[in-house]
Amino acid sequence: MDFNHFLTSYMPDPKIGSKTHFSNMLEQSILAEKLGFTTISIPEHHLVNILMMPSPLQMAVKIASLTKEIKITTGIAVLPLHDMRTYAGEVATADILTEGRLILGVGRGAFASEMKSLGTPIETSKEKFIESLEVLQLLLKNKEVSYKGKFYNFEPVTIMPRPISNPIQMMIAAMDLNSIKDAASRGFHVQSTVLSGSKDLLMQRVNAFKEGCDILGEQGKLLKLSMQRMAYLAKDDKDAEEKNRLAYEYYKRFDNMFTGPGKVKNGEVEPLPRNQTYEEMKKNLLICPLNEMIEKLSVYAEAGVDEIIVSSSFGQNQNDLKESMYRMSEEIIPYFKKTNVQVA
Repeated sequence: MDFNHFLTSYMPDPKIGSKTHFSNMLEQSILAEKLGFTTISIPEHHLVNILMMPSPLQMAVKIASLTKEIKITTGIAVLPLHDMRTYAGEVATADILTEGRLILGVGRGAFASEMKSLGTPIETSKEKFIESLEVLQLLLKNKEVSYKGKFYNFEPVTIMPRPISNPIQMMIAAMDLNSIKDAASRGFHVQSTVLSGSKDLLMQRVNAFKEGCDILGEQGKLLKLSMQRMAYLAKDDKDAEEKNRLAYEYYKRFDNMFTGPGKVKNGEVEPLPRNQTYEEMKKNLLICPLNEMIEKLSVYAEAGVDEIIVSSSFGQNQNDLKESMYRMSEEIIPYFKKTNVQVA
């Protein structure tokens, strides 16, 4: 099982400043490659200080300029917010400048208030996403593409420059079981999550992915299932307790955007009371010392998950985050690499 470092891009204290904030993420990216993480994931969100990343492709190109081999994923580019006729060219340019290391992760969008503010209501985003994805694939693969649909209607165009990867690897973010199965059956890598931490929900997602791969046939063996989890390898129980408290404050803001009213003031997401208790959250997250971390992650490895996307920034300082990355590199990544060999 591989490990992917997710750039959570959470800036609860605006006094840190955007320059320092982005410098910290670049430092994490360089360190991730050094420590054995296989991939960097970059979110896309606008107008808020949580998962703050208006231009993941720009960030991908910058990271590529500072690293040598690590894969770089948009996790997740929100297709309904873009015009595919221009976005396809941006993707092709990023493919060229990352020297083929880009994996294009795409989705329909998750924050209703954000989507509404940007003119694409969440209620119609799935339909627009499906059409946008079709248009994007056509533009990246073919020359002189024309299209007539509900959201796109255009005469033949050819995006320039042309991508160097044939094809560019693509991943779809999906939670619904039918969507997971469909994505895999069409040859897409899949990113999902189990926000509740439930093993039953995990197995449902894994089985849906496997069913999709079986439909695809031999090529399905090349596809990857990634699970995103909030994870931090604590040095001891005291450290774990401290970091879980920070994570609970983070989720007061995340829930506000993901399932709540989307209350934002001056770009800062307001913390709102949560339905989930602190103890329930603590049980579900992977913020814990070594033995507990191995126990929790083993469930994913045994289920057949290919990659854990580690979301490890939830308000702690940069040094604490980096120290957790070092501990992951020394204890967790080698353990599950060894497990891979034993299973094979």
